[in-house]
Amino acid sequence: MEWRRERVLVTGGAGFLGSFVVEALRDRGCAHVFVPRSKDYDLRNRDAIIRLYEESEPNVVIHLAAVVGGIGANSANPGRYFYDNAIMGIELIEYARRCGIRKFVATGTICAYPKFTPVPFHEDDLWNGYPEETNAPYGLAKKMMLVQSQAYRQQYGFNSIFLLPVNLYGPRDNFDLESSHVIPALIRKCIQARDDRCEEVVLWGDGSPTREFLYVEDAAEAIVLAAERYDGDLPVNVGTGTEIAIHDLAKLIAEMVGFAGKIVWDADKPNGQPRRCLDTNRAKELFGFTAKIDFHTGLRRTIDWYEQARLA
Repeated sequence: MEWRRERVLVTGGAGFLGSFVVEALRDRGCAHVFVPRSKDYDLRNRDAIIRLYEESEPNVVIHLAAVVGGIGANSANPGRYFYDNAIMGIELIEYARRCGIRKFVATGTICAYPKFTPVPFHEDDLWNGYPEETNAPYGLAKKMMLVQSQAYRQQYGFNSIFLLPVNLYGPRDNFDLESSHVIPALIRKCIQARDDRCEEVVLWGDGSPTREFLYVEDAAEAIVLAAERYDGDLPVNVGTGTEIAIHDLAKLIAEMVGFAGKIVWDADKPNGQPRRCLDTNRAKELFGFTAKIDFHTGLRRTIDWYEQARLA
């Protein structure tokens, strides 16, 4: 794929991950990158999608747009998160096929895996159980894009690939405590507790679950590499292949931001999935992706960005 000749539509391109994907495309010489905004194109609306394709005339679609949040937001909005994410994927892929778009890159979520998937998560285990309950509607809605991609490839020869990124973090992340994921939430809480000179900070769950985290620039590189090099029907994990317990993560962040108080766990709040860690061999074999940014470096960059952004 010669990016300088391509016209690429990136849904969610103004968001956290999307902004880095757009930068990665432009660094490769792609001059025709179209980023739709929700105020102009409601991707849950069929007519808006048709108009978007007609106006942007893409050869390649990278679908990153999603309605998503942390455990609390997922628990509060299961119906909305299912419908909005499912209908976006279904209609975008359907009309990409009808418009003759050459390639569609669908990004799923690690939440699609069964609750008790053996660690490390291998793509072959994707259908061996029901997802963790608080994330299930969102995870299943995104997983339908895999079904649709494989069905459309079989019947229509439509080239749609499906990626499964692990939990992302990095600069420009969402730090709103009502909807943020674990790393930005922990950073914000610990910094606020530090600045307010609190003796303790209260965190959800008991701290025992493990999570794998991928720095956002690495995730963007993986998506662009897959768009360049991969044209198969198999789902592909995108991650680092390492995990950290949430209680260890909280201690690390508290130390890095300078909060010396006590960490208190509210065990009445849900833990989410017990463990998350990916087998990442398929991404390396199929399109040559290996994560480059180590966790401590990525975490320091994220903390520094937030410290500067909140002052600004």
